[in-house]
Amino acid sequence: MEKIELIAKSTLDNHLTLEDIPDIDLYMDQVIQLFEKKYEGSKRNVEEKVLTKTMINNYAKGKLLFPINNKKYSKEHLILISFIYQLKGALSINDIKLSLEGLNKKVSEAEFNLEKFYNSFLYLAEINSDKFVEDVKDNVNEVNEEINKLDDEDSTYLEQLLLIASLINMSNLYRKAAEKIVDEIGIGRET
Repeated sequence: MEKIELIAKSTLDNHLTLEDIPDIDLYMDQVIQLFEKKYEGSKRNVEEKVLTKTMINNYAKGKLLFPINNKKYSKEHLILISFIYQLKGALSINDIKLSLEGLNKKVSEAEFNLEKFYNSFLYLAEINSDKFVEDVKDNVNEVNEEINKLDDEDSTYLEQLLLIASLINMSNLYRKAAEKIVDEIGIGRET
């Protein structure tokens, strides 16, 4: 359980804040370096890459980002790349594109304060982290109750397996709810 609490608390440190983003435009290598440094703690192993040139190029070609000027990425680009990083763990690239399409349009037409919106996201991420710790504690207690009913010698393994399955089930429910909202965005864009 302590590991789960550490995960929740460490995710707050793994969000790119506005203070982390320089006020000058960055070249691709600088963007990658910034993201690798900031999100290093969220990597599962040292070989995993947070962001690569190919990923950034695919985001740009796939129109997940508004156009890049002179091979330099603005603060707004970095915020959007951070959003993409957060969303890609649960949504397909097509769903991310659909979700960000309206935001990209607002930003490129200079009619939207992306920094204010991003701060709202960071605030909600902090609240979600606290809720996550409490939900996992409740889940662990419920799993323990179920394990006690089994009366098996290998209860530690079974407890871990049941907790994994339960957490994945919750993750799937949240992902499906997010996908339904993405579908609503898509329907709204068609009209």
